Amino acid sequence: MLLLRRRIPLLAALLRSASASASSLLPNPKNVPYREGFLWSSCYFHGTGHHTSREGVPIDKELLDPLALIKDEVSEISNRMRSMVIAEIPELTLAAGYFFRAGVEGKRTCPTVLLLMASAISMDIANPSFGSQNELRERYMRVAEITELIHVSSLIHDDVLDDAKTRRGMDSLNCVMGKKLAVLAGDFLLFKAFSTAAVSLDNTEVVSLLAKAFSNLVTGEFMQMTITPAQRCSMDYYLQKTYYKTAALISNSCKAVAVLAGQTVEVATLAYQYGRHLGIAYQLIDDILDFTGTSASLGKGSLSDIHQGIVTAPILFAMEEYPQLHEIVEQGFDDPSNVDAALEYLARSKGIERTRLLAAEHAKLAADAIDGLPESNDEYVLISRQALKDLTQKLIKRTK
Repeated sequence: MLLLRRRIPLLAALLRSASASASSLLPNPKNVPYREGFLWSSCYFHGTGHHTSREGVPIDKELLDPLALIKDEVSEISNRMRSMVIAEIPELTLAAGYFFRAGVEGKRTCPTVLLLMASAISMDIANPSFGSQNELRERYMRVAEITELIHVSSLIHDDVLDDAKTRRGMDSLNCVMGKKLAVLAGDFLLFKAFSTAAVSLDNTEVVSLLAKAFSNLVTGEFMQMTITPAQRCSMDYYLQKTYYKTAALISNSCKAVAVLAGQTVEVATLAYQYGRHLGIAYQLIDDILDFTGTSASLGKGSLSDIHQGIVTAPILFAMEEYPQLHEIVEQGFDDPSNVDAALEYLARSKGIERTRLLAAEHAKLAADAIDGLPESNDEYVLISRQALKDLTQKLIKRTK
């Protein structure tokens, strides 16, 4: 990402199907307005377990599979992005589309969160300037596409900077096509993201939020590259870097959805806070899995952070129990014996457990932000809010 700092002003200036088929006896909701279509599709995830919303409305538990609620839209987004990354040069098309091929799109967490957030803050449109419900839904989908493009671009550039060999259980793009083409592919995805934002969103505040998120990504990478020994031992520094590198994109994109919806500053702030705490919780679990997972389950090398000299929450918590680890961390991990020593201290400490507790705290703060939204009796709003809350638990309980 450091390679892209000079491109931010240019990018800022530039600033939607494959789904599981329903029974042929069932009506086709494709041309039904979004709200009716959402509720139509929801009935096919009916189960016996129940949640109760804050407003006291019972919600069927099986309705709350986050991806199932918006799977048609996420699938359409995946298809559209495969079309968006076509370039004039065949090699660039192959490189830019590497992580958008069917079957290797990843978890698609960003589109899932953003589309659920859009549903969770939905309101009757009193101001015609915001457009119809279907027009708004299309714009929300555009934000989801743009966010995913920025996300994948950041992964590609991260892999170049880290000389990573694998990503999503396969060879990294830089290994397959070389670092230069990988950098250009990441740049091309950013161009597509911000040119799409400028043309399709027609909202300078939203474009500014997306540009800010990208700038934060660069800042976080720079913080990681220029870290001092003292900063390497600081939990505050680690959490700030984690926000920039992982949480800034989803938090600002959640806020962008609220801005597009014409929501109040208070609602936009709650949307932002949900994304911020969800992103931090996600990264904390990632940091645990780097120590406890396998390369096969992670889709990338385990222990990759510490071998790159990157100190994360589990080690920082272990330092509090074993002050002698402080000197090892300050020295760095170029010496394999320092890596071995740090892992020994971590195994004896409660670093993993305390990191998991911190992730749970951030997950709760994300859920609290959803509970803080204005009350609603609208079924699809309530279902979406519960799905967002359930997603916080799903992400912190993941094993890959």
